Amino acid sequence: MPSYHDLVDQAVQASLRGWDFSWLRGRTTGGKPSWAYTERASMLLPETRRLLDVDTGGGEVLASLAPLPRHTVAVEGWQPNIPIAARRLRPLNVTLLGATADRIPAREAAFDLVLNRHGALDAAEVARVLTAGGRLLTQQVGSRNDLELNLALGAPPSADPESWTLAGAVERLHACGMRVLDAREEMIEYTFHDIGAMVFQLRAVPWQVPGFDHNRYEKPLRVLHERIRSEGGFTVHGHRFLIEAELT
Repeated sequence: MPSYHDLVDQAVQASLRGWDFSWLRGRTTGGKPSWAYTERASMLLPETRRLLDVDTGGGEVLASLAPLPRHTVAVEGWQPNIPIAARRLRPLNVTLLGATADRIPAREAAFDLVLNRHGALDAAEVARVLTAGGRLLTQQVGSRNDLELNLALGAPPSADPESWTLAGAVERLHACGMRVLDAREEMIEYTFHDIGAMVFQLRAVPWQVPGFDHNRYEKPLRVLHERIRSEGGFTVHGHRFLIEAELT
């Protein structure tokens, strides 16, 4: 195995573009829920005339669903992602808007389907922009996500572990007049096979350990490096939940 410094240097120098985690290929295993979000999304598209994708990132997931409805809109609130998404989605005739999930720049009842994979979920805004009978399909990262990382680094959780769960999200959707058709929640094993993979993940998902810096956390990272070398990996548990709901 390369040295600690080599692995960390590789991770620090790796490009972060949109939601592209391909750099981790071969360095991690697991992390997939029992359901298939993109397959279910694809099944909903043929009967959809007006589609909204919330927090599209670099447009990676939305583009994978092509062909898309003629009227497809994507919103993204993080500025570095917007030009990446624009280049990817422009050839698919997708309208890309710089906006956040709590202030979607669209009129009421503008969409038949709202997709949201790992984006912020504002139940009231989703209900506002959906037509009656319109659907929401979302896969969320829950607040219990990868807490083993925080513990191993001696960093506090970024939020109350019970603050964002399936039960809480369902309650909010019900309060906004939505009927839940499918709801699933899982804790999924995800294993890092080198310390560089862990550093890359923490760079790409900065809210897991706010203010993460590999120099600041060098001591616990070195301990984890030795643990991975001796045990073959370090396993955490990803918190995911899926909801499909309909506006009544």
